[in-house]
Amino acid sequence: MAKIYISLGSNIEPVAHLTAGLRDLTRHLGQLELSSVYESEAVGFDGTNFLNMVAAADTSLSVAELNSLFKQIERDNGRLPSAKKFAPRTLDLDLLLYDDLVCDSPIVLPRAEITENAFVLWPLAEIAPERVHPTTGLNYQSLWDAYNKPQKLWVIELTWPPLV
Repeated sequence: MAKIYISLGSNIEPVAHLTAGLRDLTRHLGQLELSSVYESEAVGFDGTNFLNMVAAADTSLSVAELNSLFKQIERDNGRLPSAKKFAPRTLDLDLLLYDDLVCDSPIVLPRAEITENAFVLWPLAEIAPERVHPTTGLNYQSLWDAYNKPQKLWVIELTWPPLV
């Protein structure tokens, strides 16, 4: 079984789409460990605020199978495959880590967004503070403590309905 970490984000009906995404992930992956939900301003374009979080799970699925599953869940939630990268979205699911795998195919792991975006690093540091980034050699809490790029981000309180 591999330990995986998944970034979830939405700025179109975000509570509804994050809930649906978590429900689908739970159905396919089983028990999830969830970070807090973070609200942040859109990065790379002008748009409404995003809600972001990180979920962890154990799985026997391959990286390619997970990538296909995540794309299907995104499509099921109204995300168009042709959608621009820097644009509003109903649901964005990204595999951040697959154990300590470092690869370029079928996707790049670990995801560069881990060290580049506060909305990924902070929730990851919350649920995996002592886990070590496979290429930097630093744990996620240390990376978060050293993070100094200006990005407005704050925790919000959400009560999730049952996800199964």
